[in-house]
Amino acid sequence: MHFHFDLTDLRLFLNTTDTGSITAGAARTHLSLASASARLRGLEASLGAALLTRGRRGVQPTAAGQALAWHARSLLQQVGRMQEDLGDYASGFKGRIRLLCNTAALTEHLPEPLGAFLRTHPNIDVDLQEQPSHRIVPELREGTADVGIVSDAMDLAGLYTTEFRRDRLVLLAPRGHALARRARVRYSESLDYDHVGLPVSAALGIYLDDQAARLGRRPRTRVRAQNFDAVARMVIQGAGLGIMPEAAARRWAGQGGARVLILDESWADRRLMLCARAWDGLPNYARALIQALMPAAGEAI
Repeated sequence: MHFHFDLTDLRLFLNTTDTGSITAGAARTHLSLASASARLRGLEASLGAALLTRGRRGVQPTAAGQALAWHARSLLQQVGRMQEDLGDYASGFKGRIRLLCNTAALTEHLPEPLGAFLRTHPNIDVDLQEQPSHRIVPELREGTADVGIVSDAMDLAGLYTTEFRRDRLVLLAPRGHALARRARVRYSESLDYDHVGLPVSAALGIYLDDQAARLGRRPRTRVRAQNFDAVARMVIQGAGLGIMPEAAARRWAGQGGARVLILDESWADRRLMLCARAWDGLPNYARALIQALMPAAGEAI
């Protein structure tokens, strides 16, 4: 069977079913009523099936019409994305992306690959915000954020996901501390001692407080610092213990003689996941960002 119709026919059919009127559908498609009626009759003849039931109160799609409407909407969306993609080759990517990520991604893993992406895509801006993983996921599902970087401990069902980086949390202990000779330590054991923490609004700080609450405990936080480097410098001076990504801890342990202890908790050995509501529904410039942030395109895990 050979079908004969064009994109205007499909747009006319969708406009007609959406408005429930051939007259309104014709006007929305910028066609005369006579031309629209002829196109709809031709569409039905080409498909060999009635697509509309016509009545005094307007038109309604038949079962065949409902099937055509679904395929027509999908096809026209694909055509729109194709036009957008091809247009970008002529004018360059342009857009703004809302990217939400947790503390570890923002401070340890994201700056270099994101900076490189922005350098090579001067017409793309990124609204970058730090939030806990459990607050990022609902925003992705609701479509209020384009891309998120979250812990794999979250329920990510229904989202597009791909691995961003491995992110193991460790304990940094000052030289001479009671735990410093240990190789591994449970989080509950560390809660018996003073901690140097992150701001109360920091995503990782909220995450650690939640883990302590599950144990019926609260961290003994003597002071809060703005970032991992400041936490590590105060740990080295003996202010308390610090929990941070392994990369940050080892960077400072080598300089100040502090000890890095494995945090012996399943939730401490994390994968950070790049997430979006749906790959096909993303603007092409957001898809380009995700591809640029994947490990193969950036630093190795």
